[in-house]
Amino acid sequence: MSPHASVNTGTGAGSGAEPGTGAGTGAGSDTGAGSTATAAPRTSTASITPVVVRLKLSLLRNGLRQSAGRRAAYVTSVVLVLLFAALQLIGLIALRGNAHATAVAVLLVAILALGWAVMPLFFPSGDETLDPTRLVMLPLRPRPLVRALLVASLVGIGPLFTLCLLVGSVISVAHGTAAYVTAVVAVIVALLVSVALARAVAAANIRLLSSRKGRDLAVLSGLVIAIGAQLVNFGAQRLGAAGGLSQLDPVADVLRWVPPASAIGAVDSVSEGSYAVGVVQLALSVAALVGLLALWSRHLTRLMTSPDGSTLQAAEPAARERGSSGLGRLLPSGRTGTVMERSLRYVWRDPKTKAAWVTSLAIGLIVPVFNALQGTGSIYFACFAAGMLGIQMYNQFGQDTSAFWMVAMTISSTRDAYVELRGRALALLVITLPYATLVTVLTTAMLGDWPRLPEVLGLSFALLGAMLATGAWTSARFPYSIPQEGYKNVAPGQAGLAWIAVFGGMVSAALLAAPVIALTIWLNVSRDGDEWTWLLLPLGAGYGALITVAGLRLAAPRTARRLPEILAAVSKG
Repeated sequence: MSPHASVNTGTGAGSGAEPGTGAGTGAGSDTGAGSTATAAPRTSTASITPVVVRLKLSLLRNGLRQSAGRRAAYVTSVVLVLLFAALQLIGLIALRGNAHATAVAVLLVAILALGWAVMPLFFPSGDETLDPTRLVMLPLRPRPLVRALLVASLVGIGPLFTLCLLVGSVISVAHGTAAYVTAVVAVIVALLVSVALARAVAAANIRLLSSRKGRDLAVLSGLVIAIGAQLVNFGAQRLGAAGGLSQLDPVADVLRWVPPASAIGAVDSVSEGSYAVGVVQLALSVAALVGLLALWSRHLTRLMTSPDGSTLQAAEPAARERGSSGLGRLLPSGRTGTVMERSLRYVWRDPKTKAAWVTSLAIGLIVPVFNALQGTGSIYFACFAAGMLGIQMYNQFGQDTSAFWMVAMTISSTRDAYVELRGRALALLVITLPYATLVTVLTTAMLGDWPRLPEVLGLSFALLGAMLATGAWTSARFPYSIPQEGYKNVAPGQAGLAWIAVFGGMVSAALLAAPVIALTIWLNVSRDGDEWTWLLLPLGAGYGALITVAGLRLAAPRTARRLPEILAAVSKG
């Protein structure tokens, strides 16, 4: 398809028919190719913008018709977003006249633009019109398509929220007629820059986002949200300390020259009488908009005129003849190594398993580190990492789903079940042991409490061993299915099993680790106990290893006896 083909609106666009029907009729019939001279100018000058906007509205309307739950979720999200936007608008207006109003407004707009930039990467399915490759069968020029998609992008909750924030920002900094006139232009430009930024990022990465590895980027959304929440919490505490909002001024002085925040900076500059500076700042945002539109247009041209090579690599002989990975050569031989490699591949390739691991790794690091940064942490918070990672031992067979039958066919005795569980536990330890050690050392370094490092490491290892033991037993006793589609991590009707397995196992693990916990408390409260706290490291590590082996041996007979029940439970998703 040529990027300079004319827009066909005679059937696909102008009639308002379904996209698939319009594309097939317009592109495949002889009418478009042999149109008369009088019809050609009308087709080339017709605008597709209203059609694309109606298509966006149709996608939204049809999506809400799928189920009552989806409609309820959408209405709830709209109400919450509008409420938050209204409160934010009122708060920004209340800052009017404050000496730090400009710093707050500029920083908020910069953060909002960052959100628009990363949204397509972590939520590629949030807007179905983000994928322009669905329009490749339509004879569209890149420039009209960019204009139409840009206008369609202004329809939705996100643009409305952005508009409210921008309006509140300019009201908080604008003073005088010239500033209000500049504010109108600044709001329009900043909104268009934010939307164009999201579209350009999506178009540049659409091949990646539509692949399996690209969809796995959505797994990191939980990490981004968790880190973002902690950063907001940390920033709020810092702002509440001495200095308050004045700490934002150095950052705002830089961001007011970075589009689209420079548009808000232009309003502030004009309010202060610096018209030349305001023009330059506004020109920076306009230049950013033009550049983003050009970049977006170039990516659209490449996407809609080049072949899809996503399957070419798989067809190469080198890809087909590739043998075992280097990881497999580092693992033990026999069934243990095979089970470990399979489990580690699940962590790397399965979206649900990867999501659980990323969340656990992130929270296990965020809780102790951010508490240490805030000065309110304790070195014992480092045990949180071992606890979060130990949860991954629960419901080991659920990640296999219906494919567990292949594993069940290889288990004919208690010994086979024990080796299977041991391999899965060792695969978990390959990641958990060094990570828990790293988090503990990092937390200790930040707090400067090095004498307590051995006892915290020993306590972490004991807790991890207890969770491996209880996780192996609950995997055999309370297995449940993990649906591969959607965002649910438990199949319908199995939520009770999941609660029993996870929370019951965590309580049992805490009870199993009670001897080491009690010894730690006793050594810390006794008069000469500090001299012997280093013994907790070897004692905790040994106790964790002992309790892990005991838990695996207790779980192996139950696993071997309940293979049909386990298969039925994990196959429901």
